[in-house]
Amino acid sequence: MTTDTPHHPKAQTQELDLANEESATWLFGYGSLIWKPELPFIQARPARIEGYVRRFWQGSEDHRGTPEAPGRVVTLVPDRQGQCHGVAYLVSNVDIEQTFAQLDHREKNGYTRLTLSLQLGSETAPERLKAVTGITYIANENNEAYRGPAPIKQIAEEIFYSVGPSGTNIEYLLELAEALRTRAIDDAHIFALEAEVQVLLEQS
Repeated sequence: MTTDTPHHPKAQTQELDLANEESATWLFGYGSLIWKPELPFIQARPARIEGYVRRFWQGSEDHRGTPEAPGRVVTLVPDRQGQCHGVAYLVSNVDIEQTFAQLDHREKNGYTRLTLSLQLGSETAPERLKAVTGITYIANENNEAYRGPAPIKQIAEEIFYSVGPSGTNIEYLLELAEALRTRAIDDAHIFALEAEVQVLLEQS
């Protein structure tokens, strides 16, 4: 008679997660990476970062606008009291260099990599957080495409009229707003812009 200990499925999952994380890298998405990741990820988890907020302050001359008429896309803006919710993707280190090359091209219009602390949540238990180190892309105020702050109505109008090789700026905003809503993420800046653009759409 054998006395082998049964292998608990939960324990197996925890061991797999640990093995994955030791040979993989967390990437934090807070903009189009939420609704259009196009990454070879192992898993995706809800996540947040502290000390930053999401703002439509970065110009887009290559995706959602042109050099003559730049669109606006989101970046992270430092805010000591702020936090930004998004999605963290775990990418195998086997794929990470190719993934970075892809993202470097996708985010070439002013973005650079930033290493920071992520608070990972769980789809089934969002209140249970785990701190990990991750990487994200940020466009700071020193890049040449930076647009900076402006009244919500002005930003909405810029978004409304901007179109680039990747499509309309409106699509970018509405897809992001819907992705945040689906994940129960509240972002007053994004939803205020969505409301203003919806008014412009109704009037057009």
